[in-house]
Amino acid sequence: MAIEVKIPAVGESITSGVVSTWHKKSGDFVHEGDPLFTLETDKVSTEIVAEKAGVLETKVPEGQEVKIGQLVAIIDDSKSASEEKPPAAPKEKKEAEAKKKPAEERREKEEENPLSPAVRRIVEEEHLEPSAISGTGKAGRLTKGDVAAAAAAASRGSVGEVVTPKNFRADSFPRTAAPSEETKPSPDGRVTRKKISPLRRKIAAQLVLAQQTAAILTTFNECDMTAVQALRADAQDGFVKKHGVKLGFMSFFIKAAVEALKAVPPVNARIEDEDFIQNNFYDIGIAVSTERGLVVPVLRDADKKSFAELERDIAGFATRAREGKLKLEELQGGTFTITNGGVFGSLFATPILNPPQSGILGMHKIMPRPVAVNGKVEVRPMMYLALSYDHRAIDGKESVTFLVKVKECIEDPTKLPLDF
Repeated sequence: MAIEVKIPAVGESITSGVVSTWHKKSGDFVHEGDPLFTLETDKVSTEIVAEKAGVLETKVPEGQEVKIGQLVAIIDDSKSASEEKPPAAPKEKKEAEAKKKPAEERREKEEENPLSPAVRRIVEEEHLEPSAISGTGKAGRLTKGDVAAAAAAASRGSVGEVVTPKNFRADSFPRTAAPSEETKPSPDGRVTRKKISPLRRKIAAQLVLAQQTAAILTTFNECDMTAVQALRADAQDGFVKKHGVKLGFMSFFIKAAVEALKAVPPVNARIEDEDFIQNNFYDIGIAVSTERGLVVPVLRDADKKSFAELERDIAGFATRAREGKLKLEELQGGTFTITNGGVFGSLFATPILNPPQSGILGMHKIMPRPVAVNGKVEVRPMMYLALSYDHRAIDGKESVTFLVKVKECIEDPTKLPLDF
């Protein structure tokens, strides 16, 4: 019996997507629950799995845009795994047996440390041997940096600089796959034209919408990170032992932002047509950068969560975002957003609003700078803060008051509800 694989509904407002990667090829035998392909939409990417076991027959190529409900593959569940290939001839049988042991060892290793979709994609595209790569992830698991570095080293013939996850650069990872119809280099090779992904189109539309529909201004301040750094260093070991997760700076800024939103409610509001909507809850969006673009998963009821809960949620968002496993509902809503350009070295920038929100807090790089402290010049770890806001909903006084409140909470963390 032929089982039809169709594009499922993944969100109320989503009508199409792109089959970005086939994890199984046409003719492969798939088991129930095996990931078949990754569907990339303008809001989230998700893996579509096999509902039944059988032999797969794909109907659309990678990179093709598909509609919700469209047929993309067929699974023939009348065939078993043993029927996938004809019996091997005597000579072929000996060769197969010679390859059987390393293949089984490879399979056992992958079962012990399963590959994430992103890692598997690079391994398949670059024809890498996972068992020959040392994993730096938890329990020796391979990370994207591990396989990307291995691919870069292989492309250089393992000569010259030793490429590791630490010194790996995206521009040192050449793609060897043949260009698809979606990617078209010019005859002289000077430019390459490719279609914009659904996620990038959505990001572009949101940014233009923000510029066209809001009166965006930005106010700046700076904060001394001395107290937070000292508190974090003192509490780190005990925090990790107790909660199994590291104490980062982001949780402090989330807590500080919540206190500032309570002190200045208009920043936690939005304009909707001719109405002013005041939110009395605190769902904080955290901007996460991925290779596909920027996504903003939302921490629900951030005011009710402990530092440990916030750090676990942030770590989970980052992992799922990199692996393309964020759920649509995790990206919806949000009353205020925090973005940290400091992780990339940004010293000073103006973040852009995340519609329909009225405010976004920008964090930046912690930089030792000379500052005046009690009439004396001291070198302190300083961070510039930026608040972009919709002037239709928020006055200048309110924006400045909000940022000063954040500054006060960071410079004196005892003003925060510390629950280590």
